[in-house]
Amino acid sequence: KNVLERLHLWLLLLVFVPFLAWTAEIDVINPQISVSDDGYVLSADFRFELNPRLEEAVTKGVVLYFVADFELAKARWYWLDETLASRSQTYRLSYHALTRQYRLSTGGLHQSFPTLSEAVQVLSRLRNWVVADKNEKSIRPGEAVDASLRLRLDIAQLPRPFQITALGNKEWSLSSDWKTWRTTVPQPVSPTEAK
Repeated sequence: KNVLERLHLWLLLLVFVPFLAWTAEIDVINPQISVSDDGYVLSADFRFELNPRLEEAVTKGVVLYFVADFELAKARWYWLDETLASRSQTYRLSYHALTRQYRLSTGGLHQSFPTLSEAVQVLSRLRNWVVADKNEKSIRPGEAVDASLRLRLDIAQLPRPFQITALGNKEWSLSSDWKTWRTTVPQPVSPTEAK
C-alpha cells in the first residue's frame, strides 16, 4: 500500500509540476481595438517584471528581444476559424555602456532611458499598434470577432551560448498566455465625422 501511495504521489507531481512551471509570467491587461487614420489599432498593457537573471544579462550587454503577437479571427461552425489578420512586432531591449542608458527599439524607432525600470515600463504599454488596414476586405465593421494577443521573450534571438543556457531554464522563460477576447469590429470614422 505504501508503494502505491508513493507511486500515486509521483504521478500527480509529474502531471502538475510541469503545468505550474509553465504558467504565464506576463499578464495581458485591458486590450482594445479602435480605428485611426492608419487602420485598426491595438492598445494594451502588460504586467511583468524582469527577474534578476534577465536584469543582469541586459546590464552586461545581452540584447533581449520581446515579441508581441496578434491575431484576429472569425469563428466558423463548419471549419477552423478564419484568420482575418495576423501581426508580430519585435522590441529590442539593450544597454549601452558608453552612454549608460537603456535602449528600447522597435522598427526604426528608438528610445533611451536612464534606468531599466523606465524602459520596461514603456515596453509594458502597447499603444496604437496598427494590426490591420482599414480597407481590409475580410474585416467587416460591426462583425463579432475573436482577437488574441500575447507578449513573449524570444530566446531564439539570443546569442547562441545564451540560447543553450535558456532552454528549459525558468529564469530565461518570460511570456504571457494568449489573451483572447470577443469584440466587435469598430466602424471607421469618416472624414466628415472627424471634423
